[in-house]
Amino acid sequence: MKKTFHLSIVIGAVLALSFAAPGAIHAAPASGDSKAQTKVSDATPEQQQMRGLDEQVQEVKSDVLGIAAELNQLEEKLLYPSGTQVAVFVALAKGDQMRLDAVRLEIDGQLVAHYIYSAKELEALRKGGVQRIYVGNVATGDHQLNVLVDGKLKAGADFSRTEHFTFRKEVKPKLMELTMAGPDSGKTSITLGEF
Repeated sequence: MKKTFHLSIVIGAVLALSFAAPGAIHAAPASGDSKAQTKVSDATPEQQQMRGLDEQVQEVKSDVLGIAAELNQLEEKLLYPSGTQVAVFVALAKGDQMRLDAVRLEIDGQLVAHYIYSAKELEALRKGGVQRIYVGNVATGDHQLNVLVDGKLKAGADFSRTEHFTFRKEVKPKLMELTMAGPDSGKTSITLGEF
C-alpha cells in the first residue's frame, strides 16, 4: 500500500514536471563544445532552472520504471505463490515431423489452457523450443491432468490424441513437461515429465 501511494506521488510529479514549460527545455550540451560552453554561461537563470528540472524529471522517470518492475514481481508472487504454483510446458519429441495444431489442458475437469499454434511457433518447437502453456494455482494433493492434442501427420492425415495423467502437488512449485509425438515416430503420443 505504501509503495502504491509512493508510485502515485512519483507519477504525479513526473507528469507535472513533464508539462511545465516544455518549450523552454533544451538538450544538455556536449562536453568539449566551446560554443555550447559559451551558451551555458550565457543561459538565463530560467533556462538553467529548466535544465535542472529536466534532469530531475529523467531521474523520476527512471525511479518510476524501477518501481513498476518491482510491482510486477510482487504481483506475480501474489498471483502465483510458490506453495500452490503449477506450470505446464509443451515440447515436441526430437525429430518428430507431426504438425501440432492445438493443445487443450484440463486440471481436475476444468479447462485451464487451450492453445492454437502458428507456423513460427511450431518451427521453434521442432528446433527444440519449449512453450509454457499454463501457470496457475492448485492445492496440495493428487490431481488429474487431461491433455488433448490435435495435429496433422507428415502424410497429411489428421491426428488427435487424449491422455490422462495423475500428478501429486506438494508444497513446492510443480513444473511439468508434456512431450508430443506423432504415431509415425514409434514413441508414446503424449508423455508427462517433471523438472
